[in-house]
Amino acid sequence: MKAVWNGTVIAESDDTVVVEGNHYFPVESLDRGLLEDSETHTTCGWKGQASYWTVVVDGERNPDAAWYYPAPKDGAEQVAGRVAFWRGVQVVP
Repeated sequence: MKAVWNGTVIAESDDTVVVEGNHYFPVESLDRGLLEDSETHTTCGWKGQASYWTVVVDGERNPDAAWYYPAPKDGAEQVAGRVAFWRGVQVVP
């Protein structure tokens, strides 16, 4: 699977985990040069607190387009060390 935004591959892996329809990529599969830390945090009732990254490609920013759970709750271990995408980031085979 590949996560692509503005024609650029942000992550690529054959080891994604699908949770609630979202592909979670291993953090090692990310091109970290395309991600900036975000101050945004949200809470999922069963996964815990999510943190976000802004995707930056060729100077264009997609705020909070990647999210991850630094310390997932019990029962959500499958998302530990993994990142998912939204806000126009396409996940394709």
